[in-house]
Amino acid sequence: MSNHLIDPNNWIDLYSDYLYNYTISRVSDKTVAQDLVQDTFLAALKSMKNFKGESSERTWLISILKRKIIDYYRKINSNKGKAEVRIDYNSDSESEGDWLEERVADPYDKTAEDTMQNDELGEAIYKCLDKLPKKQADVFKMKTIQGLETEVICNELNITASNLWVIIHRARTAMAECLKENWF
Repeated sequence: MSNHLIDPNNWIDLYSDYLYNYTISRVSDKTVAQDLVQDTFLAALKSMKNFKGESSERTWLISILKRKIIDYYRKINSNKGKAEVRIDYNSDSESEGDWLEERVADPYDKTAEDTMQNDELGEAIYKCLDKLPKKQADVFKMKTIQGLETEVICNELNITASNLWVIIHRARTAMAECLKENWF
């Protein structure tokens, strides 16, 4: 243990209200705030030997708490990319399909008409892709056509998962409008 004395027995009395108020202003959820403060105290107990005394106990606890809050938001944002939002682009209520993939014929049950429709759809998709801004087109191709995972796309394009979902939503909206005008 370092020469700098810290007293975990007094942390709750001295710092819990301050840490809680600090946290609730950043996460706006009482339960999450309480959990983060508790995690902070636990992490501080585990790393007491690392306390160098270069700051006050409270400042040290706040720095641990800040990392806990950042980790909390990272976890939330990484989970956002795992559940794709489905949007119904159909204006008629009788159609069940949500997106282009569901409008393309089954590749194992092709007729000449299906093949022709798929070729036409493919041409229309690529024409519409050419009209999108480059980043939207890249994200659309990677996610929808190539079927790459969110994490792979984010790493390759150096964007966050939430940014990816904004871009893909805009691209799909633009593609739906373009296809509505040029293919349906």
